[in-house]
Amino acid sequence: MRPPAELSQGRVLRVYYGATLMFLLLDYGLGLNIRIAGLEGSPVLKGGYYLVVMGCFALMLLRPAWSVAIGIVESLATLVTLIFGIALRSLLVSEQTLESGTGAPRLAEILNFLISGSVAWTAWQSGMRRVLDARRR
Repeated sequence: MRPPAELSQGRVLRVYYGATLMFLLLDYGLGLNIRIAGLEGSPVLKGGYYLVVMGCFALMLLRPAWSVAIGIVESLATLVTLIFGIALRSLLVSEQTLESGTGAPRLAEILNFLISGSVAWTAWQSGMRRVLDARRR
């Protein structure tokens, strides 16, 4: 039998990935891109991201024991996407951005960065802690 903390973290990850369907419907149905605003300008990458996250959800349902590994890999990928999609654009302001005012992160992207970044960072830290704890046993 698994300890309660492991059960609740697995549930949280499944709910998080399962909610992707709702975010997908909001994005493509209502035009509200909340989950991955940093890829708004790249429809192919955005679609690929949704497919990967739905794949993570399917894997977690089929192989619950892999939940920690899936969470670690996906959260790291999300952090990298957020860094390249939003953070670097706000840190490395181009001359064109200064002149035209375009290309700077929008409010939706900043909110997405804060929310998704916090969830991804927490998931990555938690997963790594669990892996390290398991190695110590």
